[in-house]
Amino acid sequence: MSQNISTTHSLRRVFQQAFVVHDIAESLVSFDDTTSCEKVREFMESRRYELVGIRTEGRISGYVQLADLGDGLCADYKKDIKESQIILDSASLAELVLRLNEHHRLFVSTLGSVGGIISRTDLQKPPVRMWLFGMVTLIEMRFHRMIEQYCPGETWKQFLSAGRIQKAEELLTERIRRKQDLDLLDCLQMSDKVQIIARNEQLRSLTRYQSRKKFEEEAKMLEKLRNNLAHSQDIIVNDWRTIVILSERLDSILEGPPGFREAETGLPDS
Repeated sequence: MSQNISTTHSLRRVFQQAFVVHDIAESLVSFDDTTSCEKVREFMESRRYELVGIRTEGRISGYVQLADLGDGLCADYKKDIKESQIILDSASLAELVLRLNEHHRLFVSTLGSVGGIISRTDLQKPPVRMWLFGMVTLIEMRFHRMIEQYCPGETWKQFLSAGRIQKAEELLTERIRRKQDLDLLDCLQMSDKVQIIARNEQLRSLTRYQSRKKFEEEAKMLEKLRNNLAHSQDIIVNDWRTIVILSERLDSILEGPPGFREAETGLPDS
């Protein structure tokens, strides 16, 4: 039990503290509120900025958007920054994702002052991709343990086609040739493990899904995210819903349910 608690605490540190908002936020370029709109507009168009901060008495108190600028001074077009639009630079990536599900961009506060900005686009950066890939890997490892525990002696083979088993056997042969200490289960693809669990009612009952179809649909979403992460594809356009739900369920992914709760997949159930 103590080992499980220690493992959970270690995972929690990795997924909640290793990367935070500060690691991916951008500095917010700002101008005094007495600056002319013409000057700010020229700057924004040259840098392709849609938004800049506006300073009042040396502190960023609001912002202007390029599309809103007219004549006169920036103060005339300043919009106040609402509390709901601010996130701490120390906030976790899970909190960030959930906040960005409500706002397309947020202002980042450091030591009580706004000085940065962050948007959904910033979630394409390496720290977030590493964080997400780690969650997907953790879920796949739980699939592996479920199959290993409940399908001893390679009885899981009955749930796969002969072709998929042959692919795994060929990979095992190659890995043995390379002196790697593995077994056949280690050579299955994630899609193979999904099929085994989906087709085995006992295994599927360990997850939150009773429906084979629903489990397969949601597992495909997870595979799609993993593939897009691995091949540097756009994960915001293609996988936003999956990212949000993984962030919502981070605690259950890290802890798992009681008993064999490590079987918990963390996949969406809506």
